[in-house]
Amino acid sequence: MAHEVTLVNGDGVGPELADAARRCVDATGVDINWDIQEAGIDIMEKTGTPLPDSVMESIKRTRCALKAPITTPVGTGFRSINVHLRQELGLFACVRPCKYYNGVRSFFSSVPVDLVIVRENTEDLYAGIEFEKGEETTGELIDYINKISTDKKIISGRDETGVSIKPISVSGSERIVRYAFEYARANGRKKVSAVHKANIMKYSDGLYLATARKVAEDYPDIEFEDRIVDNMCMQLAQKPELYDVIVLPNLYGDILSDLAAGLVGGLGVAPGMNAGPDGAVFEATHGSAPKYKGLNKVNPTALILSGMLMLRYLKETDAADRLEKAVADVILEGKDVTYDMKPHRDDPTAVGTKEMADVICAKLQ
Repeated sequence: MAHEVTLVNGDGVGPELADAARRCVDATGVDINWDIQEAGIDIMEKTGTPLPDSVMESIKRTRCALKAPITTPVGTGFRSINVHLRQELGLFACVRPCKYYNGVRSFFSSVPVDLVIVRENTEDLYAGIEFEKGEETTGELIDYINKISTDKKIISGRDETGVSIKPISVSGSERIVRYAFEYARANGRKKVSAVHKANIMKYSDGLYLATARKVAEDYPDIEFEDRIVDNMCMQLAQKPELYDVIVLPNLYGDILSDLAAGLVGGLGVAPGMNAGPDGAVFEATHGSAPKYKGLNKVNPTALILSGMLMLRYLKETDAADRLEKAVADVILEGKDVTYDMKPHRDDPTAVGTKEMADVICAKLQ
């Protein structure tokens, strides 16, 4: 029986990566009916929206999507499509494995880094509850904050201050921490580390930490610890091999997932999964890199490995193992890889996006 999967092409280098990942997944022999959808800046010029209704309808129908990168404007323009998809589809858990593959350029090549970031996807500052400077509501919030402050006035006036609100709930915290423990148990992981800043934000991060500690009591077979976020950054830079599954609120998870990706060679080898009770969307951790659009240059590994995670989600374990091995073998050989995976980035023997995918497909066949 064929699996129904939505393939979102994205923009920038997205279409090139989507094609590479789709061909590699197909090369495993798993029968997939791809529903190809367009989203991002390119389709916005035609439809007036970066996220046509057909995209959401398709993902709700298939409950499984492989999504290429989509551009998010900085400071202006439309809000992040990635964030919207996670909130609209209830994809509360972002799972980003960070595993070192022999042959990848990394300062940590001698360290057995193999950890998983589990990031809460729907709450925290990414909920997008913001008030622009000069708004009446902004002024009211500033007045209230200054009123309850035990010190002197701590925030300037409404005409020069923007305000963001950080919601953290018991239910949201319990859900993501429990997901991290269940993931650890299902995948033979031994430890879960909860990351927070509860020493400063006692009523938001403090709530998250208290909830994590309570959930941990239900999993006596798995070691539990907590770390303050800034200390966790230092720990990962010094001794990443000590960590296994790391569970974090939204903002910290976004930041530390990039840090962890850097430990294993960068965003080019960092896959990701966004999961919820009604489905999952698989995507690379990196962005759309529009300056490389059409150049057949960008490393396809992250999206191909995201396809590997998708196969595991679809219970196609053997195919997932074979795809991961094919990718690992190509990286180890170091011949048919993109420029960023060569010892020198100007190496003339580097291949393009398509060519690296071709070799991975050949390994599978």
